[in-house]
Amino acid sequence: MKTQFKLGAIALAVTTMMACSPAEENTQQTSAKQESKNEQASQNTQSESERLNAFFERTFEEDLKRSPLYQSYLGYKWDYGEWDDFSEEANDKAVSIAKNRLEELENFDTEALSDKEKLSVELYRYQLELNLKNDEFRHHTYVVNQFRGPHTMVPSFLINIHRVADKSDAQAYISRLDKVDDMFGQVIDQMKLREEAGVFPPDWSYDQMIQAAKNVTTGAPFDDSDEPSTIWEDINKKVDALDIDESEKQNLREEAKAALLTSVKPAYNDLIAAFEEQQKMTPEGDGVWRLPDGDKWYDNRLSHYTTTELSADEIHQIGLDNVKRIHNQMKDIMEEVDFDGTLQEFFTFMRNDEQFYYENTQEGRDRYLKEAKAHIDEMRDALPEYFGLMPKADMIVKRVEAFREQSAGKAFYQSPSQDGSRPGTYYANLYDMKDMPTYQMEALAYHEGIPGHHMQRAIAQELEGVPMFQKFLSATAYTEGWGLYSEELAKDMGFYKDPYSDFGRLAMELWRACRLVVDTGIHDKQWSREEAIEYLQKNTPNPENDSVKAIERYIALPGQATAYMIGKLKIMELRDKAQQELGDKFTFAGFHDEVLKDGPVPLSVLEEKINTWVKETKAN
Repeated sequence: MKTQFKLGAIALAVTTMMACSPAEENTQQTSAKQESKNEQASQNTQSESERLNAFFERTFEEDLKRSPLYQSYLGYKWDYGEWDDFSEEANDKAVSIAKNRLEELENFDTEALSDKEKLSVELYRYQLELNLKNDEFRHHTYVVNQFRGPHTMVPSFLINIHRVADKSDAQAYISRLDKVDDMFGQVIDQMKLREEAGVFPPDWSYDQMIQAAKNVTTGAPFDDSDEPSTIWEDINKKVDALDIDESEKQNLREEAKAALLTSVKPAYNDLIAAFEEQQKMTPEGDGVWRLPDGDKWYDNRLSHYTTTELSADEIHQIGLDNVKRIHNQMKDIMEEVDFDGTLQEFFTFMRNDEQFYYENTQEGRDRYLKEAKAHIDEMRDALPEYFGLMPKADMIVKRVEAFREQSAGKAFYQSPSQDGSRPGTYYANLYDMKDMPTYQMEALAYHEGIPGHHMQRAIAQELEGVPMFQKFLSATAYTEGWGLYSEELAKDMGFYKDPYSDFGRLAMELWRACRLVVDTGIHDKQWSREEAIEYLQKNTPNPENDSVKAIERYIALPGQATAYMIGKLKIMELRDKAQQELGDKFTFAGFHDEVLKDGPVPLSVLEEKINTWVKETKAN
């Protein structure tokens, strides 16, 4: 099926309009005009705050209605059987909407608003302007790469996000299966637009994309295998759990199987063919310097992810300076554990000694997950002394699914649904246990879980008196900077009692410092993939495969890796300044609540917030 997507609300409006007689239509038009007059009269009596809140609510709902995927992430089921619209027309419409909203924003009298509302206006404008800046490079972003894309999004979304509580949910799942060919058709169209612009991922990444796509369509019912494919196993498990007649379950299974064979399989075949064709065209090299206007796009990416105006050269130097600082701190750990040798020899020891790795078996993986959860539980008990704001949402620890673990990062976090039906999830990639040393387990759990991403994102979603858009604002340096800051905060809280775990904390910070060097090296200084991998191997204790996957990720997402260290350094700088100025009046809880209480913000806004908090705390 190749029909264009229609959001449920829009389709309903069209259906209703077509069903009207001419007389009914005239009556409706008259009624609509009267409603418009009534709304205008109502607005005239509203306060500026009420007008602003109505604007925020209306525009957030408009955005939500245009994205069935976003609806599902937040727990809504408005268009539960649909995918997003990835067409060029949808992109053009989003740009037009952003421009119109910027004009609307000028109609508000900010002097009549509270400081908190002024901040919301500033953040709303920031997001719109950021989106418009990014749109200048619309066709530079890789629509698919080996790290993420629709080919892995489909199964991961259906498995982890699409809940099936009743028969209608199962039918919506099948509806999504039946429309994968539509969605992939749009993805391939987007790939062709990038082909025309001369924008391609590197040659080696296509092999991984092809393999990941084949993984999804391996197993029953796609072939004669006795093992079920990932999606087939998931839909069967969800249907089996329903409280309906067996005959109804069987009908759902048959419909799902038909959708897998007539939509999903052909869609993946078409996508694989597109990968194979474009692989022949991609220019040599790895960084974005090899693409038309790649230098301008990289400047855009650095500004987008760091929320600063730092240049590639400045970021590169910040990386080199911090690599040197952390190396010196690691030498102190070497003395503490009585290691006799050079730092490079200590890296080799940490990389290879069996005491730091669990077996590459189910028992070893289960042990890792159990101990990671124990670290998070222990941290949870210590939070009240350091935080006033606390998340209500639960969090679980889960292994990355088999179909995507070979190409996925070593760990990541998925936010809870806002309605509380889905917990936050810390994913650990346990494909190869040699990539998950136990000495990094604590820091990784604190970063992805508590007090890291789960604290920040769950609290943001649960904030009261804050517009919805603000809770989900994109500010990578803030979000990832908080995650990295949380690793060091745990040290301040008395964790990392084992010196090897403290070395693991430093190793993870070192990793983020090296990212500043290699990301700018690859995309600005024309380093090759191999040169960047060699830098990580020389300067960090991480396993070789860890370095390979990391560099491949930085190539796929130019600039993103720089956000972590830039954000963390700014948060530490602001905390140090607040401690110095406030003295005995400084509290960790007060500082952390100020950082978290308005949701994600650009670093310049965070600095303004903390400076104001320090001034007000001094005065009290």
